[in-house]
Amino acid sequence: MKFRPCIDLHQGAVKQIVGSTLSDAGDHALRTNFTADQPPSHFAAMYRRDGLIGGHVIMLGPGNDEAALDALRAYPDGLQIGGGITAANARRWLDAGAAGVIVTSYVFKDGMVLEDRLREMVAAVGRERLIIDLSCRLRDGEYFVVTDRWQKFTSLTVNEASLAYFARFCDEFLIHAVDVEGKCGGIDATLAATLGAGSPVATTYAGGVRSLADLERLKELGQGRLDATIGSALDIFGGSGITYAEAVAFHRRENP
Repeated sequence: MKFRPCIDLHQGAVKQIVGSTLSDAGDHALRTNFTADQPPSHFAAMYRRDGLIGGHVIMLGPGNDEAALDALRAYPDGLQIGGGITAANARRWLDAGAAGVIVTSYVFKDGMVLEDRLREMVAAVGRERLIIDLSCRLRDGEYFVVTDRWQKFTSLTVNEASLAYFARFCDEFLIHAVDVEGKCGGIDATLAATLGAGSPVATTYAGGVRSLADLERLKELGQGRLDATIGSALDIFGGSGITYAEAVAFHRRENP
């Protein structure tokens, strides 16, 4: 199990946001847990120093391109990039230093999967450099993939069949448990168990991790198949549940 670090960008700054409060209607309902004084490159350089690979930079809305490039320049080929990625711009982000591109909204329309766009993405960057974001929210007892900054429900549920389908097109999954994202209230154990049992490719779980005990629980539920990212609970993002040094130590212990 790996610790996958993150850099979430909103309006050009590194932030930690309660995921369910993002909205196109404006920022009046937005709940922000943390806004960094340091630039994205500060965090990217830290991850590079500590040998953490496969972390992700997520652009939450417009106005984040320069901030994302700042991170990629500090850690070329060490970070994945997501947020507004399409077949038209994906190669540009790889050329700028991204290790891979993360896509969600581009491959959905009106809640349905657009397989032709999946194939376009594979043609543009190669399956081995494509990460599909299947971040989801619980509704009526099932986990539905959500797009457009986690606002819009699709008709797709996260289960063994859908994971097998998307794995044909990508090398990894990134999956936020949106209902617990940014709340530091603990992981979504049901979703983690579903991913551990059914994901055929490397999968990074995000959402609610607040302690070393949560990392150990994810390791158990994920059956060794899940990696984890930590946001608002981490001390470098203003949290108090787990320190960055502890997360790095966990990573090194699990990946000697």
